[in-house]
Amino acid sequence: MQDIPINGLTGLSYLPGYFDRTAQEALCEEIRTAVAEAPLYQPVMPKTGKPFSVKMSNCGPLGWVSDIEGYRYQPDHPVSGRPWPDIPVRLRALWQDVASDAAEPEACLINYYETGAKMGLHQDRDEKTFDAPVVSVSLGDTATFRVGGLKRNDPTKSFRLQSGDVVVLGGDARLAFHGIDRVLKGTSTLLKNGGRINLTLRRVTPPD
Repeated sequence: MQDIPINGLTGLSYLPGYFDRTAQEALCEEIRTAVAEAPLYQPVMPKTGKPFSVKMSNCGPLGWVSDIEGYRYQPDHPVSGRPWPDIPVRLRALWQDVASDAAEPEACLINYYETGAKMGLHQDRDEKTFDAPVVSVSLGDTATFRVGGLKRNDPTKSFRLQSGDVVVLGGDARLAFHGIDRVLKGTSTLLKNGGRINLTLRRVTPPD
């Protein structure tokens, strides 16, 4: 695990190649199964209704959604109304490896980036507790990841996330602004149709 200091914050860790190719392929199959049960959909921005450039789904008891009414977590798919599928065991094992002191994850957000998709600088702050880290897994094409400080205009640092890499945003860096500037087409053969899958594990509510 490589700790990356940023703007005086601690808790940002980078684990390059955490999942080898075999594990990546197995994880992709588990995500395909989950998406068959909870299909990818295109969320929209609150108030404006502008569509995201990424498609999303979720696993776990709760799922993050965005629509005209705002950002929130809910127990069912916003289109089908069905409960989200379970978080794959492989991802739960990752959480135990990198966040063993935290309560179990309640949500796994699935983001699919097609060519040209990106994610602007943002904070993951819709949860009711920030004690647990956000654990992020990259699958597929390489992406340029940018991370800054606790203010949107703080200086940022960029590095490339390859398929199988894991990033942990915890400690002081739990609320650091971060985003994806671009996805580099054709940099991985993992996904048949190209693109990138990003999985982020989160704890949403305080433990009992």
